[in-house]
Amino acid sequence: MSLAPRAVLVHRTTEYAELLARHGTHGQAAFFLGGRGRSIGEVVERHERTRRALVDVAAAVPLQWRQTTVERADLDRFLFGPEDVVVVVGQDGLVANVAKYLSGQPVVGIDTDPGRNPGVLVRHRPADTSKLLAHAASPGAAADELTMVEAVADDTQRLLALNEIYLGPPGHQTARYRLGPDDDTAPAEPQASSGVLVGTGTGATGWLRSLWQQRSSTLALPGPTSPQLAWFVREAWPSPVTGTSYVEGLLTRTQKLRLTVESDSLIAFGDGIESDALRLTWGQSVRVGICADSLRLL
Repeated sequence: MSLAPRAVLVHRTTEYAELLARHGTHGQAAFFLGGRGRSIGEVVERHERTRRALVDVAAAVPLQWRQTTVERADLDRFLFGPEDVVVVVGQDGLVANVAKYLSGQPVVGIDTDPGRNPGVLVRHRPADTSKLLAHAASPGAAADELTMVEAVADDTQRLLALNEIYLGPPGHQTARYRLGPDDDTAPAEPQASSGVLVGTGTGATGWLRSLWQQRSSTLALPGPTSPQLAWFVREAWPSPVTGTSYVEGLLTRTQKLRLTVESDSLIAFGDGIESDALRLTWGQSVRVGICADSLRLL
């Protein structure tokens, strides 16, 4: 007998809840914000919108389904099952946070703060949850297959991301490494820079785009479902022993970028979460390319 679907509601602790945990009372939190020129009223309002959205989404889950809730900080300890339908209630970035823990489960993004969030990944309103869940549970449910990026180190450490992977020094200062394609088409170039960014079409709306604009690049950035990645070297430094000729490009499914560490240590982290990083030491290599899995976003 197959299990009934399980709705997994993913959320993030609100700013108001974090303020109460830190300061103890509403009054103390209001005093703290007031000293910084902010009003606690809008913080409470956003907290209430998120709380109401979670209640409405939970109420829309069919009675015959199972359901559970997981907070963002607990994602790395939560076991997703193949029968899960993941409902992300919050901001666009929360979809990226959960993406690397999934393996093909459908994802529904519910926007708790329309107008404040871009709505690129949280595309729906709480009132749409019922019909979205019915659609997600139907055989062959249509969904956008969003490309993800993967980094694999030579010691088998592995990292996935929906937006981008950063490779560089822990303090964002200067890293030394060799960079090149993961084949014999060209030799690796020794470089000194503040890091390398490899991102997807989804990431092309954020950090990746800022680098693209800053350097007036002529690369055509990929779309979210495009089987391509774009990559840029940040602030490459030319010297007698380091080059700047290999600083941007596109990767297809058959191509990978290979970076070999020539510093004491480098890190690789995805989607801005530095606390979940690969640690790389002198001589280690890491290969970055398109992940075989994609994010199924309704």
